[in-house]
Amino acid sequence: MTRNRDDLNQLCINTIRTLAMDGVQKANSGHPGMPMGTADMAYVLWTQFLKHNPANPAWPDRDRFILSAGHGSMLLYSLLHLTGYDLPLEELKNFRQWGSRTPGHPEHGLAPGVEVTTGPLGQGFATGVGMAIAERFLAAHFNRPGHTIVDHFTYAIVSDGDVMEGVSHEAASLAGHLRLGKLIYLYDDNDISIEGSTDLTFTEDVGARFQAYGWHVQHVDGYDLQAIADAIRAAQAETTRPSLIIARTHIGFGSPHKQDTAEVHGSPLGEEEVRLTKQNLGWPVEPPFYIPDQALAHFRQAVERGRAWEAEWQKRFEAYATTYPDLAAEWQMVMSGELPPGWDADLPRFKVEDGPLATRVASGKVLNALAPHLPTLMGGSADLAPSNKTYLNGLGDFEAETPHGRNLHFGVREHAMGAILNGLALHGGVIPYGGTFLVFSDYMRPAIRLAAMMELPVIYVFTHDSIGIGEDGPTHQPIEQLASLRAIPGLTVIRPADANETAEAWRVALTHRDGPVALALTRQKVPTLDRTGLAPAEELARGAYILAEAEGGQPQVIIIASGSEVHVALEARELLARQGVAARVVNMPSWELFEKQPQDYRDAVLPPAITARLAVEAGVAQGWHRYVGSAGDVISIERFGASAPYKVLWEKFGFTAENVAARALALLAK
Repeated sequence: MTRNRDDLNQLCINTIRTLAMDGVQKANSGHPGMPMGTADMAYVLWTQFLKHNPANPAWPDRDRFILSAGHGSMLLYSLLHLTGYDLPLEELKNFRQWGSRTPGHPEHGLAPGVEVTTGPLGQGFATGVGMAIAERFLAAHFNRPGHTIVDHFTYAIVSDGDVMEGVSHEAASLAGHLRLGKLIYLYDDNDISIEGSTDLTFTEDVGARFQAYGWHVQHVDGYDLQAIADAIRAAQAETTRPSLIIARTHIGFGSPHKQDTAEVHGSPLGEEEVRLTKQNLGWPVEPPFYIPDQALAHFRQAVERGRAWEAEWQKRFEAYATTYPDLAAEWQMVMSGELPPGWDADLPRFKVEDGPLATRVASGKVLNALAPHLPTLMGGSADLAPSNKTYLNGLGDFEAETPHGRNLHFGVREHAMGAILNGLALHGGVIPYGGTFLVFSDYMRPAIRLAAMMELPVIYVFTHDSIGIGEDGPTHQPIEQLASLRAIPGLTVIRPADANETAEAWRVALTHRDGPVALALTRQKVPTLDRTGLAPAEELARGAYILAEAEGGQPQVIIIASGSEVHVALEARELLARQGVAARVVNMPSWELFEKQPQDYRDAVLPPAITARLAVEAGVAQGWHRYVGSAGDVISIERFGASAPYKVLWEKFGFTAENVAARALALLAK
């Protein structure tokens, strides 16, 4: 079980094991078993194969490493500290404590070298597919004969739980189809989950499944260092298939009483078992967090290797820049996240006389106008591109044979699409977007939540945003989804009112760098607003603005609306004016953008003294009372929809100018 190792290898591997044990024990919380069981394969990968530079964790041509089994975070923290990243030992001692850089599950942006926020099982697995797609695409876009600046692998350690989760099935299927040969996953096959043996629920042949997906599959003893190294070399040599190395391991390796049990999965070993395990491994019981000088020196060789790797790459890049200066400048621009000068010069402007236009259609026109100016804008849809209008005309499909293509076909795989978009954004150099119907954003929610947590610039194109879908009925009509998305901290939701606001929404989305943006777009046509006498569409960037002031300048009532309901609010304003009632219409496409405005601006749009306020939105009322107050009202939908033509639904659910005007009058009559 411990073949092909010398004393130094054993010393280094047990250093990883005991750091993980001590960190979890000191915190009295965590998962020691996984790091103890996978220390050997992680050691081989990090000391023999992983191309990285601890002195510059953001070096663009580094290999990416994902600990998809994020509950084993002490494995990653130990490796980062040992190999010379800026993660002091004190941080390992503060594992899971307030203010530490070593939380219970790895968080991107806290500790250097943590590529992905992981924890929800399967997300890291699927995110890695996005990273591998980005590497393949950027290599096709930038590399030239004799000049290679993009050439790296994406590695992950995945667990039984990861390969059980549905999102990994979707992502694995797509990765096999795309033949992502630089994707290499090591599967910690320890047969234990929280409830006990995986045989309780999980008896499939994982290797056969991945072979069916088109993966290169190998089986190794997780403690045979030579076999692990040979398997990784074979995986690197396999250029046409992603690789899964199934390593048979023992959770809690070395623990006399808890190895191969669920007890060591999610609980500390206990002080006595820590003592016995250290003795079993031939390790000093005291002091805790002991790192032998010889082991540390061996691990720290990664610092010099990393400097050499990056220096060699920098030399290659300088030669590349001499031969291809324009491409080199473009590379530096896209990797910095900057947009090229004049990128929005061709942003469409839509005319009233052209007639009503669905905002999803307007979005498609905007995308295709911008794409030629944004060379690494890429994305697609979960098999809904004709409906979402997300296809980039003439820019090719990203496939195994055409990796320069900018259209991604995700298939009916919303779960994977969300995580893959995160991987594209995390890799850098790519501006990712993905589309589906708004109601199916529910499938993507875990990935959207992680994108917000990691502050990733991912753009979601969510179309068919209301009962305006019509005949498809309640299964496809989003009711609670807008409220649900608005509940995610850090996610900016934008629901434009017309075609010109849709163009402005894309401008905001592409310049917003500190979190994801969700565009909610209509299936049905909506009028292009005649801005004569109305505020310009550029005001969308403020999140809410006075679209139409009350006649006479002093409103008696404020009508607040978003999206396709805005033109209904404007019609209601006219009806009220005929009855001598002065109504202000506030267009509120984005709560999040509005909340970022100064208080005096927000008070100018929604004066505190005017309490007669009516919100109009074809979804649940949840959240709207923060804007209408206790004296206000909301025209909303508090049930699931119905199957009927959308104009019938609009009338039946009360989204007519007449009903809005009547509800406004009722407020004033209170």
